[in-house]
Amino acid sequence: MQKPGLEIRIIRKQDNHRLAEIIRNTLTEFGANKPGTVYYDAGTDQLSEVFRENRSTYFVLCVDGEILGGAGVYPSPGLPSDTCELVKMYLLPQGRGKGYGCKLLERCTAFAIENGYRKMYLETMPELGLAIKLYEKLGFTRLPEPLGNTGHTGCDIWMIRDILPI
Repeated sequence: MQKPGLEIRIIRKQDNHRLAEIIRNTLTEFGANKPGTVYYDAGTDQLSEVFRENRSTYFVLCVDGEILGGAGVYPSPGLPSDTCELVKMYLLPQGRGKGYGCKLLERCTAFAIENGYRKMYLETMPELGLAIKLYEKLGFTRLPEPLGNTGHTGCDIWMIRDILPI
């Protein structure tokens, strides 16, 4: 059931600046604004264009019309064709602890299943401990090494989960 005032929608070009700001501010908040992360990706400023890639999407989470964050699904280079990457999942402080992260992940998972993915992979770092707890709660398990070639050398925690329909 969706909470009143909550909207999860596909990214629009006019969202680019606000989402880049949220991503970079969140990484700075947690001391994770380091080389080899999305903080320095040029694509972070043009998310609506990045997510035009086939079998990809980016969802924006809004509450009462205000963008509080987002998350995406992407067929990152080098991943098996049945595996997508959960990418750029960030929420402002006022959007945390309310189940919004779970709602975003549910929407991303549904999209992934609809697009033929069977596994969801992600990369993160120890500084984002709150997110790691959420990922583990939702069935992600740690891997000993990265999959594919995301270019995010600043991430040293790799996780995966099966997303087969029940």
